[in-house]
Amino acid sequence: MKIIGFTGGIGSGKTQVLAYIEKKYDCRVILADEVAHKVKEPGQECYEALVELLGETILQPDGRIDRAVMAEKIFAGEGLLRKVNGLIHPAVKKYILDAIEQARREGKPDFLFIEAALLIEDGYKDIVDELWYIYAPEQVRRDRLKASRSYSEEKITGIFGKQLSEEEFRKHCRVVIDNGGSLEDTYRQIDRKLEEYL
Repeated sequence: MKIIGFTGGIGSGKTQVLAYIEKKYDCRVILADEVAHKVKEPGQECYEALVELLGETILQPDGRIDRAVMAEKIFAGEGLLRKVNGLIHPAVKKYILDAIEQARREGKPDFLFIEAALLIEDGYKDIVDELWYIYAPEQVRRDRLKASRSYSEEKITGIFGKQLSEEEFRKHCRVVIDNGGSLEDTYRQIDRKLEEYL
């Protein structure tokens, strides 16, 4: 089983590329964003600590955390984002390490993909076999974000400014998939790479 870390800037098309891989190959895909929501569920790793940190006003009537209220609270409070990330990021990493361990024990599937925006920054390169960078030119990414999420130029520029540079991504990733052209071309690159491993 090969463990592949999957990263790239916002708008590079990671979700679409992973959907293709999931359909075609014997693999499991773990999305760090989804895991981050899971660990906030009642009874899970971060639930109690988050309620203690942010107060019961973040809870919905059914006891689940209201994401919008939580976000509002975090961004209104000084230093709260850092504290919340300090709870969530380690819990996400533990969940992923446990999933890797279980997959290794079972000896399947062929590939385990881990997608996270902060793969490089959070040290995931030490727990995966290799890192893949999904690349798309900046203008292509801007156009996609405007079309799919109706983001303004200012919002996009702000987000880009917080993400790693292309040079930084390329420095850490062994495989670069160019997703700036046609999807057929992207899929060909993926097939070529994954079939080398099978």
